[in-house]
Amino acid sequence: MNSYIVQPAKTLRGEISVPGDKSISHRSIMLGSIARGETTVRGFLRGEDNISTLNAFRAMGVRVEDDGEILRIRGAGLHGLSEPADVIDCGNSGTSIRLITGLLAGQGFFSVLTGDQYLRKRPMGRVIEPLGRMGATIFGRAGGDKAPLAIVGSELAGISYVSKVASAQVKSALMLAGLYADGATTVTEPHLSRDHSERMFRHFGADVEAAGTTVTVRGGQELDGRDIVVPGDISSAAFFIVAALIVPGAELLIRGVGVNPTRTGIIDILTAMGGAIELLDRREVSGEPVADLLVRASRLKGVEIGGDVVPRAIDEFPVICVAAALAEGKTVLRDARELRVKETDRIAAMADNLRRAGVQVVETEDGMEISGTEKLQGCMAESFGDHRIAMSMLVAGLAARDSVTVSDIACIATSFPTFVPLFEQVAER
Repeated sequence: MNSYIVQPAKTLRGEISVPGDKSISHRSIMLGSIARGETTVRGFLRGEDNISTLNAFRAMGVRVEDDGEILRIRGAGLHGLSEPADVIDCGNSGTSIRLITGLLAGQGFFSVLTGDQYLRKRPMGRVIEPLGRMGATIFGRAGGDKAPLAIVGSELAGISYVSKVASAQVKSALMLAGLYADGATTVTEPHLSRDHSERMFRHFGADVEAAGTTVTVRGGQELDGRDIVVPGDISSAAFFIVAALIVPGAELLIRGVGVNPTRTGIIDILTAMGGAIELLDRREVSGEPVADLLVRASRLKGVEIGGDVVPRAIDEFPVICVAAALAEGKTVLRDARELRVKETDRIAAMADNLRRAGVQVVETEDGMEISGTEKLQGCMAESFGDHRIAMSMLVAGLAARDSVTVSDIACIATSFPTFVPLFEQVAER
């Protein structure tokens, strides 16, 4: 098992860039593959999750050239994919399996999707149930709730669906299926989830109607290949943002980060906690807002977190928990039940790790209460095979009294394969 020992840092200094946004990278492959003509992608994240998506579409006959800098996707058109000769392995990627399920539901062929031991435990019913209402024929383990999933391509009809959860994966799966459906497909969420799909559909020329928390896509729309520049992933930048806030005297400039308003919940939360975060040189790239982030060490205070900010920061909560552990007073997280069905139960995983580091944590059904402390204890932390848990505890190690050992950090490669060298580059000891 690949473990890593983190020594406390005296401070953090530097100017860095983080890898391309994982969510946007996934969608660039999917939409580029079913568009007409060529799509070029710069800044594509070459993490294991995105490579799973890339390999899936190659298995369906899409030609993709990769010179290490630019991906060139030869789009097959809306109905140009071919039946895969084997089972498609989505690895650890929930985005891959859920979105591709929606896209495959309306194809004229049979396909099977699976993943690793962690992905096969994650709930799939949240996309299969509404796809079934559209006419999809999908079989899976546990009554259709677990992968592997067998998909028999069917004729689909548009529906109006009210989702119980604010989930970009559910919304995006139905939007992709909606391209193959007769009529319009409408999805309404309780809170607005990240809107990368809406933005990218429009970038590829699709007509998408969005009002409040409702989005509508008409079936039969052809997409046209586009040039895409993928901004830095704010979920990856999050680890460095928190690190710079909690290590004394730190100052870090993170260039070219995507600051889509549906993803900047972490900035809102950390700013409310007293974090010094400046957004510089705001601009737009391929339909997505981008900025440089200047972060300085700050004295943080506990806050209450809940409501519509939660889906805007859902992937960042493990590292937000680290910030809360070093904040003055108590931080209360609620309305985050979704964290229990990520790569692991992230509420339980972070509560366990923070307790090992000497932090008082109370778990609740949909969140936790964290009582801040001045300094974390050195400890043996467990990644639970979850990349975000692993990176969060590596960040925690920078602000501990003694070394922190994090087990099984190989999982970090799913989203941020260059994390450890970049992490060590900015830490001064």
